[in-house]
Amino acid sequence: MKLLSSFKKELILASRGFYFYVELIFALVILAVLLFAIPQNFSSTSTEYLYFNLPQEGIEIFTNHILEDDLDAKSEMVEIKASGKTFNAELIVTDESEIYIVDSEEAVRMLADTHRNIGAVIELDDNNQLYYKYYLQGYESTRLKNLISILNNERTDVLIERIENQDVRLLSTGYEPLTDRENTIPPLIAFSGSLMGMFIMASYIFLDKKEGVIKAYAVTASSVWRYLMSKILVVLLTSVVSGFIIIMPVMGFRINYGLLLLLLLTTGFFASSLGLLIASFYNTLTKAFGVIYLLLIIMMVPSIAYFIPGWDPFWIKIIPSYPLLQGFKEIILPNGDIAYPLIVSAGFLAVGIILFAITNIRFKKTLSV
Repeated sequence: MKLLSSFKKELILASRGFYFYVELIFALVILAVLLFAIPQNFSSTSTEYLYFNLPQEGIEIFTNHILEDDLDAKSEMVEIKASGKTFNAELIVTDESEIYIVDSEEAVRMLADTHRNIGAVIELDDNNQLYYKYYLQGYESTRLKNLISILNNERTDVLIERIENQDVRLLSTGYEPLTDRENTIPPLIAFSGSLMGMFIMASYIFLDKKEGVIKAYAVTASSVWRYLMSKILVVLLTSVVSGFIIIMPVMGFRINYGLLLLLLLTTGFFASSLGLLIASFYNTLTKAFGVIYLLLIIMMVPSIAYFIPGWDPFWIKIIPSYPLLQGFKEIILPNGDIAYPLIVSAGFLAVGIILFAITNIRFKKTLSV
């Protein structure tokens, strides 16, 4: 009951300050970005620049073949600027590409270099065979380069026959992928609903130190752990509310909110305990800002691997935010693994308890400092 009473007092005091609303306002901003700035699915349309150094008959054959996939079976003449020059081009738009057919190799090279897209020149070699020259950007994968080589060294009918004869077996059924908007939720909710608590908690403690609250608390008979836990409960409340603000309008009632609540609470407890521990070593937020900022940067690194699945080195997996991101993703996946968020929650709770115990010892020694 004393803890509940302390929590109510801390909640009232916190609600009168600025930091209490920072996380909630941040959550509303993130929600606005999700709903109005991020589409359900990003467009995968690519841009290509082509020049046909061929006889007129060959140009017409290639152009008509491309037009078969055009959305309205028509092309249009446009102008494109690159390096201060303007080039005329015939634009053909398909479901997958915007193809600009230009009248010189120089135009292909300059457009590819300026707009950072793929360009190609198709011409005849000395044996009157089709010869393909590509202008790439350097970031293309080896797989794409190999695919381009195969496409230009095998007859199209042979490739189609091989693709149709491939034996494709599904390893799992009933899988429903996330939309691009839904896929961005785990990093956003992880840093807004969980890790932000580290910064907010440290801010509360430094504010108390500045106003002399901690020095006054040092002469009372109340337990140190109760004071710290009441602070954590306030941060957990705002973390949970901000997390639900972000996820509910996007996901609706399609996910397990009990599991989400558990993960938000345990990860928030971990982040808050870490913030308390940092605050125990410094007297002002300015002095501790470097450490907090560095930790936030480190915690953000796994989000790079999250959006680039091909880059997943082992050392990233030991950063706490890595399982945190995967835990939130499993929760919002239609057929996600329930066991994984439970294991992650147990791990963060255990580490949070250890950090809280260390922090409690630290504050008993430095409460009046």
